[in-house]
Amino acid sequence: MTDDRTDQRAAELLPEERSAGGSSDPQAQAAAILAESDERQADLEAAPSTLLEHRTSEQTVTPEDGTR
Repeated sequence: MTDDRTDQRAAELLPEERSAGGSSDPQAQAAAILAESDERQADLEAAPSTLLEHRTSEQTVTPEDGTR
């Protein structure tokens, strides 16, 4: 992980992070968040509750195929 990437993440708090008062160590928090994100990207099964679906445009529902 690059220091620039960590610095950028530490500098740009999410709204819920701001409302919680920020972090006593934003660099460490950013490094941990980015490491977990990288792990989930590398292994989509690493966090089953946050599984991302990857679909092609052919697999999506068109308006005429909708349920309404």
